[in-house]
Amino acid sequence: MKTTNVKPATGKLGVMVVGLGAVTSTFMTGVLMARKGLAKPVGSMTQYDKIRVGEGSEKKYLKYNEIVPIADLNDIVFAAWDVYPANAYESAINAEVLKEKDINPVKEELEAIKPLKAAFDHNYAKRLDGDNVKQVKDRWDMTEQLREDIRNFKKENGIDRVVVLWAASTEVYVPVDEKVHGSLAALEAAMKADDKEHIAPSMCYAYAALAEGAPFIMGAPNTTVDIPAMWELSEKTGMPIAGKDFKTGQTLVKSGFAPIIGTRCLGLSGWFSTNILGNRDGLVLDEPANFRTKEVSKLSTLESILVPEEQPDLYTDYYHKVRINYYPPRNDNKEGWDNIDIFGWMGYPMQIKINFLCRDSILAAPLCLDLVLLSDLAARAGRHGIQRFLSFFLKSPMHDYTKGEVPVNHLFQQYVMLKNAIREMGGYPADEPID
Repeated sequence: MKTTNVKPATGKLGVMVVGLGAVTSTFMTGVLMARKGLAKPVGSMTQYDKIRVGEGSEKKYLKYNEIVPIADLNDIVFAAWDVYPANAYESAINAEVLKEKDINPVKEELEAIKPLKAAFDHNYAKRLDGDNVKQVKDRWDMTEQLREDIRNFKKENGIDRVVVLWAASTEVYVPVDEKVHGSLAALEAAMKADDKEHIAPSMCYAYAALAEGAPFIMGAPNTTVDIPAMWELSEKTGMPIAGKDFKTGQTLVKSGFAPIIGTRCLGLSGWFSTNILGNRDGLVLDEPANFRTKEVSKLSTLESILVPEEQPDLYTDYYHKVRINYYPPRNDNKEGWDNIDIFGWMGYPMQIKINFLCRDSILAAPLCLDLVLLSDLAARAGRHGIQRFLSFFLKSPMHDYTKGEVPVNHLFQQYVMLKNAIREMGGYPADEPID
């Protein structure tokens, strides 16, 4: 490992998750099983991927922890907030993602993870009716109670550093309002005025995390840290932020397959995507106001990869539609269909059909691990504000839209950004161009 300015990953890393449902119980179980040597963290870039460093005779391929100091799985301590009181073991059993035989070896550790009362507003997720909820006076009080939770968790468990990860349900869509979300002062004033319309509960979690010196990761498509007020707070506290929406199934396919069409200079007439999902996330997304939040996130991917202005003959006026349907029998086993209408030489039409039968939480769990470990790394490297190098893991990458920035959604360009950031933090030059 080269000499770097990254602080070492000493002490315990607290991982506080918002939402103790299918994704996070699967994430926790996998980490606890992996550190006992009873399971493999398949799908995790930080545990498996190798990056080239150096060139010529100096060239070698190293794992992330051989380039930068990444926290060890044995140093992770979990905590959670949830509207339902079930502990992590009960949640893992109820989610029916993992077989009981793959949960029982870490039963005692999971049972010890009892969710803290959630900061919750029923109007933001009307399909949820749990009663493990904080009693608050206003949004500012909600935030202060969350800050106290973080402080208590650190104190009671001897935690050195904390990362807060949102893996809870999608909230109703909150349009960005410059008067409220445009500055930190305006955001704080709205929280103190209990502006429930513009201040989502997720914003309270993000504010609490950043104010307590913890990186915050938004794993849902909520309007949360993708606003100037939160960028200002993250700069003020020196903390990294990442988001939004875990890139697991259909959008992962889209961000990887759309570059094939673009690179081959084929035309696109339309791309229709539909999904069925039966877990709690599917239930919440069955509410139109919540689906709108997800739709905005999923629609943004294609338009920044196949850009009409760059290739007007190929990508002008293509039709892009996304649908998610709640289908309880499938539970966590999500299925996505993509029908892609393309055209080639002399405008002759062709079709591509993709059917992805995936497991939502099995794909999301390694993303949770990577985002947590890399956000913690970024904090120790002194990186703050939007972490664009984490776009690889996210469906709708954050970007500074106030300056006309376009997000990078092209999977392979995102991978170059990730590798270059690891190289730089490890003391190596960023030697791959993004083009």
